[in-house]
Amino acid sequence: MNSDSRPSPDLPEGLHPDTLAVRVTVPRSQYGEHSEALYLSSCFVQPDSETSAHRFANPSEGYTYTRTGNPTVTAFERRLAALEGAESAIATASGMSAILLLGLGLLKSGDHVICSQSMFGSTMKMFGTDFAKFGVETTFVSQTNAAAWQAAVRPNTRLLFAETPTNPLTEVCDIAALAAIAHSAGALLAVDNCFATPILQRPLQLGADLVIHSGTKFLDGQGRVMAGAICGSSKYVDQIFAPLIRSAGMVLSPFNAWVVTKGLETLSLRVKAQSANALQLAKWLEQHPAIDRVFYPGLPSHPQHELAMAQQSGIGGAIIAFSVRGNSPEQARARAFHVIDSARICSIATNLGDVKTLISHPASTSHGRLSEEQRQAAGVVQGLIRLAVGLEHVPDIQADLARGLDTCASVA
Repeated sequence: MNSDSRPSPDLPEGLHPDTLAVRVTVPRSQYGEHSEALYLSSCFVQPDSETSAHRFANPSEGYTYTRTGNPTVTAFERRLAALEGAESAIATASGMSAILLLGLGLLKSGDHVICSQSMFGSTMKMFGTDFAKFGVETTFVSQTNAAAWQAAVRPNTRLLFAETPTNPLTEVCDIAALAAIAHSAGALLAVDNCFATPILQRPLQLGADLVIHSGTKFLDGQGRVMAGAICGSSKYVDQIFAPLIRSAGMVLSPFNAWVVTKGLETLSLRVKAQSANALQLAKWLEQHPAIDRVFYPGLPSHPQHELAMAQQSGIGGAIIAFSVRGNSPEQARARAFHVIDSARICSIATNLGDVKTLISHPASTSHGRLSEEQRQAAGVVQGLIRLAVGLEHVPDIQADLARGLDTCASVA
């Protein structure tokens, strides 16, 4: 982030997040553009050698090369930081590159990490396998059992990493409780806020130190580009992660930054509307005879319903998981595939946060690289289906799902 690109310095204090999502940006150029400019330039011309030398030595004081800073990327970082209530944010090429940057910046050989056993499969692999190559050990514990997180703490524990709600079972952890555990151990708490977004949940206000985003999901909202980010205090974002990303090069492209910046302008409207659709669908799914169980934080049947409502502004979010009945894992998988393949409106894809409803089979996609033991521990059974609800007419989505579900219900 560049200090010479202060975000809308004329904006008053205390603005609502809906206003921040539209108005926080970098100063306009001399042309006075109303929409944020897209700076498609790999480098920036310097006025003289002395200024060039100064800016290369002090990257926060001017743009030199897009790997070390770009006005369009800064606009996205400033806007997302404002939404999360963070001092600073740094953009990355994807959500997973944000997690990689987190690990490279904070961890070293001999360090210990505690993670939920119910997270996104690629996140679990990165902590459990990839970081392990460099001497970092990770303990996976129950997402919802704070005592298990506490019991896993060691003298060398440096980081607690949580995803809430989790992908795909929407399990919710108590952010404030985990923050207290982390801080008492001299560790940090990082929270993946991809499912809830800052519209529903602001982890930093609950005690978390860092927030991770896959901007590919709800922040963009149209399924167009890849993006990621880390939000937090300047101590970590600007002093640890920024110098590292300038060397490593896992930066967000200006075009993708521009797309996601514009996506933030409609984030509140989309998330609230998609969540309302999801609640309506979850209630309907819970009554269907072909379904064994529905996982959705907005339902009273969800084990962490009260916590979710308190942490997520009383809104359940836009992701539903449900398991199809089957007499064996093989039958449950076949029926889940039948429901998915019968869809004509829902897209068979593994992204989420799109305005188009997406349907997927986690055991063979997002969690396909995990062992069966890991999948079972995470509750990712063969009959599980994940539905990322979009903005279509709800009865149309119901009919699309009923096409396959009704067949399953009619067969013993």
